[in-house]
Amino acid sequence: MGRRRDTDRTAVQVDGGLAELVPDPDRPGSYTLLLDGAPQSHVDLDDPTHLEFEYVRRIASAVDLAAPAGTPLRVLHLGGGALTLPRYIAVRRPGSAQRVVEVDGALVELVRRELPLPGQARVRVRVDDARAAVATMRDASFDLVVADVFAGARTPAHLTSVEFAAEAARVLAPGGQLLVNISDGPPLRYARAQVATVRAVLPHACLIADAAVLRGRRHGNLVLVAGRGEPPVAELARRAAGDWFPGRVLHGEELNRFTGGAAVVHDSDAVDSTAPPQGIFNVKW
Repeated sequence: MGRRRDTDRTAVQVDGGLAELVPDPDRPGSYTLLLDGAPQSHVDLDDPTHLEFEYVRRIASAVDLAAPAGTPLRVLHLGGGALTLPRYIAVRRPGSAQRVVEVDGALVELVRRELPLPGQARVRVRVDDARAAVATMRDASFDLVVADVFAGARTPAHLTSVEFAAEAARVLAPGGQLLVNISDGPPLRYARAQVATVRAVLPHACLIADAAVLRGRRHGNLVLVAGRGEPPVAELARRAAGDWFPGRVLHGEELNRFTGGAAVVHDSDAVDSTAPPQGIFNVKW
């Protein structure tokens, strides 16, 4: 494994490409993880509750509202990155039992070495394919499943189907929620199909994103919150509206109109998520 460190960053060749840890010039003790130039995670080692990426803040809002403040949760994270959300949960909900599935073993070792977890964090990391790992887990064993899996900048096809959604739903407790990070851009065909696919298994859902993304004006991240019971839509909407980058929440008829009759995705016709526009990550990190 090749490794290079200079005054600005650490660069390591991992299984999925070139991983770089870039110090944040505005926040001492903070780092952005890049994989082949695409930003994957941002971590503040001194304050793990600081969440730089807006979609992570939206997922965190759903985590905050999943149970009374401070109550430990059982959380399964599919996709590890720099373990941003596990760190957040470990601080906000001490005693939470968290499992992370990350396919890139070399990336896991880099993060463990360079960005150590808080001492009291109960976080177990398993190096495996997300779907294969979920298939081995017990029914109703998690309060939350967070699906944030990317190979480069795209979600692999086998993690976009209704068969996969059914497996994720199987390991959720009766009142649990599936939180999915969806990356898409105009005309949002992939996002609409993902909403239809997850709702075929977990029908009560809402979608959180920037208004421009929801209207198909630009590429971005959309967070789907889905379960067997209604999500806390009003509070999620309040938090989204008050974010640094305000967002909207679609629910009920608005979400039905967004889906627009999109077909449910099956293993037989699943494809990788939409590739982001060329040059979208061409910023100086």
